[in-house]
Amino acid sequence: MIPPTTPPTKHRQAFDDAFARCPLIAILRGVKPDEVETIGDALVAAGFTILEVPMNSPDPLDSIARLARRFEGRAVVGAGTVLRVEDVAAVGAAGGTLIIAPNANVRVIAAAADKGYVALPGIATPTEAFAALDAGAAALKLFPAEAASPAVLKAMRAILPKDARVLPVGGIVPEVMADWRKAGAAGFGLGSALFAPGMSAADVGARATKFIETWQAG
Repeated sequence: MIPPTTPPTKHRQAFDDAFARCPLIAILRGVKPDEVETIGDALVAAGFTILEVPMNSPDPLDSIARLARRFEGRAVVGAGTVLRVEDVAAVGAAGGTLIIAPNANVRVIAAAADKGYVALPGIATPTEAFAALDAGAAALKLFPAEAASPAVLKAMRAILPKDARVLPVGGIVPEVMADWRKAGAAGFGLGSALFAPGMSAADVGARATKFIETWQAG
């Protein structure tokens, strides 16, 4: 974990600011470059400030570049499913500053942190969580949340550093958010319940609004 005495990089500061405004990550798995800006418009209009394009989407780097240009200063953008160290530089070259993964590959985490990017690795155990923080993770993605529970998160929160942010990802819908928040969730990653290939921007916007309203209601 980045020591408190270390000044945050500009990308980390931008992420922290965006997270403070809305700690919900929009996961756009399967999005296509020719639709990503319209969908991004709907999400940002609803209040989202963190956008993720998984690397197993069609032409993900093109989509990331389009989002980074369109929402500069309004949202932070990056890649999900980043599994290889060499992908870190590719995402950065496209304008992405978030390196999100389903696993806790300490080499990928360290590569992102070394470049000043924001690493959000996936973890499922305390061992993975501490290793990820030590490697430079800015936050932790509890994944898949369907295989865990609020009780598991509560137990982890009892031993993790107080400032470690844990975001359940996988199967999150508005109806379950309150239980996870009570257990210590700092935010959420939202996938198919927010966006799925073939959905219109209007539908994505409506779902985004529901998530935002649920979060704001506590």
